[in-house]
Amino acid sequence: MQSGESETGDGGETADFGFRRVAKGEQAALVRDVLGYGTPLLPAATAWMAARDSIRAAEDGTVDSLAIVDLSASGYQLVGLDRSGALKDDLLVVNPRCGAGSGLIHLGFGIAAILAALHVRRGGGGDEPEQGAAMALSLPGGDWLLWLAAAVAGGFTTVCAMPNTRPVNDRAESTRKLIEDCGRLGLARVFPIAAVTMGSEGEELTDFAGLVAAGAVAFSDDGRPVKCAELMCAALEKARPLGAPIIDHCETPGLSAGGWMNEGEVARRLGARGIPNASEDECVARDLEAAEATGGHVHIAHLSTAGAIEMVRKAKRRGLRVTCEVTPHHFSLTDEAVEKCGTQAKMNPPLRSPDDLRAILAGISDGTVDVLATDHAPHAPELKAKPFAEAPFGIIGFETALPLALTQLVHTGKISLAHLIVMMSTNPAHLIRRPLGRLQAGGAGDVTVFDPAREWTYRVSESRSKSRNSPFDGWKLKGTVTATIVAGKVVYGCS
Repeated sequence: MQSGESETGDGGETADFGFRRVAKGEQAALVRDVLGYGTPLLPAATAWMAARDSIRAAEDGTVDSLAIVDLSASGYQLVGLDRSGALKDDLLVVNPRCGAGSGLIHLGFGIAAILAALHVRRGGGGDEPEQGAAMALSLPGGDWLLWLAAAVAGGFTTVCAMPNTRPVNDRAESTRKLIEDCGRLGLARVFPIAAVTMGSEGEELTDFAGLVAAGAVAFSDDGRPVKCAELMCAALEKARPLGAPIIDHCETPGLSAGGWMNEGEVARRLGARGIPNASEDECVARDLEAAEATGGHVHIAHLSTAGAIEMVRKAKRRGLRVTCEVTPHHFSLTDEAVEKCGTQAKMNPPLRSPDDLRAILAGISDGTVDVLATDHAPHAPELKAKPFAEAPFGIIGFETALPLALTQLVHTGKISLAHLIVMMSTNPAHLIRRPLGRLQAGGAGDVTVFDPAREWTYRVSESRSKSRNSPFDGWKLKGTVTATIVAGKVVYGCS
């Protein structure tokens, strides 16, 4: 929607958001209406200081507008601020006419920004028919509907889908089909990550140029590492002129084969076969060498070990084109969770030791980690009910990602709110080379509104996902999504 247009909804949950510019002369009234409204949730002065301080804390300067969100009789009002904390001369305001019946209430201070879910998977069962990852792209979208409904409930306006579909997303027609099918649902934006190799079998590289032209934003053989150093170098060389990263699941199959969980004291106590840190570390070292040799961009998926974090930190200092991500479960849990949660805590890479968790938190705090990714992987209950050695890897993560990040990172003082927005919004948008991640006139009109102070208990039985594979059931969290807006339309709202 372009600046100057204005649409208002009928008070329902699908009310359109009108984007308009506010002249400098209107600022006084706007500030009085919004900052002076004085909700019980957050005093005006506190909201103003929180917004200003968050903007000043944005390390790389790419977060150029946050927002104060309040609810008055006329609906939301999001007031743009510049990095200094001053009101802009020409403010961007989103002002839907949401009636009391919309259910979009109980808002305090929030952020106007896209949340992008990098690295999400189609699991086995759960949100999909029984074939799960073997889901046919040509199906009309019932399973995609459930998958994206969970995404927008978690505040995600954009998701990047891994290629573990059937057929594997290794052709331009599959990429276009995925985009078209998901686009018709009118929920989150979907950008496909295509396979590095045909069938993700580690032999023949796919048609990178054709896939990018069809809409792919990156390449990965999701769940499997790129097979060898020679193939990784060839992929990086081929992707470099396209500006697309190679996203690698770093694992050394010869070291991890047959492993169920982290190698360590807990595994020994349970009699489980472990996956050593070296399985990840050796592959990360290989990929960094390939990036240095080719000048290509490698993105290391779901880092879990202290050694991998340190290697990426040093590679960045040397100027290599490397980015990385971690997941909420890897900064919230250790392998001890397996004793309590069983297969609900089985994922790959596995939950690691307390020392690894501390290293991940340090990497988040010092900026080594670029992105927080969900690694959302739904599985049917009967699959997760199998014996530990037979149950599939993976957990759901859409609806807990932001609340866990707020609870474990922001409210503990490990990072600022602005830093979190950079990792969940700005950096993912940069990584996929899309003009998203910021609120601006004529922009995408994607907004996530959340109450960072609201305390609640996560109940997996209430999830929008059909899957129930989460180790966070019953966790008390602080911070929750209250509305998700995509292309100016409310696609999710809660009271």
